[in-house]
Amino acid sequence: QVQLVESGGGLVQPGGSLRLSCVASGRGISVDRMAWYRQAPGKERELVTAISSDDNTYYADSVKGRFTISRDKVKKTVELRMSSLKPEDTAVYYCNAGILRCYSIESCDPRRDYWGQGTQVTVSS
Repeated sequence: QVQLVESGGGLVQPGGSLRLSCVASGRGISVDRMAWYRQAPGKERELVTAISSDDNTYYADSVKGRFTISRDKVKKTVELRMSSLKPEDTAVYYCNAGILRCYSIESCDPRRDYWGQGTQVTVSS
């Protein structure tokens, strides 16, 4: 079974910092793109930041200069460091990863996206 498990999040005051982590697990998996999305109440889920398998990164304009994404390819983890947090950053944050799962050299499932369960980030005084 392939899983993405997130940790971190919580309540922080405006201007504060938080760190989110996510680990991918499952036998025979290889992970390419990893990303963080968020969904605020009443809004659609949006891409916050992503990192490719060769460490190219993307940031939404709203978080540039404040958020940093990084990954450990061996541990299959991705981390999101958030600083200078604003109330508008309040949302449920979801880890996302493109994963290929192989059972043998000749037998692989199609690559697909997996999602974590989500972790709440609340920025409020």
